[in-house]
Amino acid sequence: MLYYYLALGLRSLRRNPALNILMILLIAVGMASSMVTFAALRAVSGDPMPGKSARLFVPQLDNRAPADRATEGESPGPLSYIDAVALLDAQRAYRQAAMYPVSLPLVPGDATRAPFTVTGYAVSADFFPMFDVPFDHGGSWSTLDDQRGGSAVVISRKLSQRLFGSVNSIGLSLQLGGHGYRVAGVTGDWNPQPHFYAGGDINDASYRGDPPDVYLPFRRAIDLQVATAGDDDCAPGYNSSDWNVRLRSECDWITMWVELHSAAQGSTYRRFLEGYAAEQQRDGRWPWPPDVRLRDMTEWLVHVRAVPEEARLSFALAVGLQVVCLVNVVGLLLAKFMRRRGEIGVRRALGASRQAIYAQFLTEGAMIGLAGGALGVLATAAGVFEIGGVFQPKIARLVHVDASLLGLTMLVSVAATLLAALYPTWRAAQVQPAWQLKSQ
Repeated sequence: MLYYYLALGLRSLRRNPALNILMILLIAVGMASSMVTFAALRAVSGDPMPGKSARLFVPQLDNRAPADRATEGESPGPLSYIDAVALLDAQRAYRQAAMYPVSLPLVPGDATRAPFTVTGYAVSADFFPMFDVPFDHGGSWSTLDDQRGGSAVVISRKLSQRLFGSVNSIGLSLQLGGHGYRVAGVTGDWNPQPHFYAGGDINDASYRGDPPDVYLPFRRAIDLQVATAGDDDCAPGYNSSDWNVRLRSECDWITMWVELHSAAQGSTYRRFLEGYAAEQQRDGRWPWPPDVRLRDMTEWLVHVRAVPEEARLSFALAVGLQVVCLVNVVGLLLAKFMRRRGEIGVRRALGASRQAIYAQFLTEGAMIGLAGGALGVLATAAGVFEIGGVFQPKIARLVHVDASLLGLTMLVSVAATLLAALYPTWRAAQVQPAWQLKSQ
């Protein structure tokens, strides 16, 4: 029976080519616009650490007077050096890592090559196992080296190849910011999007794109007075270039992450944070009631608005365009089906049931949806290729065409067309055979 309905559908498609082509184009345009923007939204809103994000948390401590807080009524995400080191040294979590972004000049060992700037992070040793950073060679420095401010450094695969070619660079030296470092590890493929671990405004495009070049030991970076390359937030009236004064100040510039493996560990760590904050208040550092937050990764990404508004807005507009296209398809299908009232009346008079009419016209609608989906797949692939004209390059670079996107395009296309065909098909099934036979 399905073969019969398919034959009827093909005959109908050949009978009204202009009308059918118009509907196919409407479906393809609507699907391509929504699928391209969906691909962008998917790329920037996915879980950067699937399977582990629920165990990673950002502790926040309110070291600001209520009048100096942000409009959201709470302190910023990063911590001051005082608080970050206190939490780091307390060792109350399964793992804890402090970090801040850096940008340093690198002088190649080959004197014929010009210096260039590399970007990365000053991190404590737990950073690598906490975020499951893979290594091509070597590994991170030890916790003891971290506490002593050792000179080890971890570099990316790309930087290792740029400096040393195909040679295993473990144990080799490089000059960063005028100081010597020894390569302890070379990272493999690790580039979660966005760079959620960075703190600051991760909604900014600078927190997407290529992976960091280098990772310095946190304590050594502090000892060498390596300034942050990211945003910092200092109390009103703060104005000092003295590094030691900065370390004792209430400037917030260090991001802290902790790994907790159970709800009980989370409750225990929260109580520790509350106790620490209460102690700071008793000591007179915070005259106001302390405000303590402990957000998991999902809550943190929502808090910092990790998904760019342009991605959300573009997707909403594209869905609106698709709805408009489908409304037009409904009108065209209704006109197409109702022009065949005579055919429907004859079929009904010969014994065809309303269910048979539904099957016939929904099959025809599905065929139009398949054709529109096939064209939509091509348009989606072309749209993803040209997406740089809509989104910032570092975001556009993350968007790609894969089998799931193309399959979803076809599935949604057919489903949407069937949905659009329901009302025209219902109207067609209501045709009275007697009236149509009298008019013939």
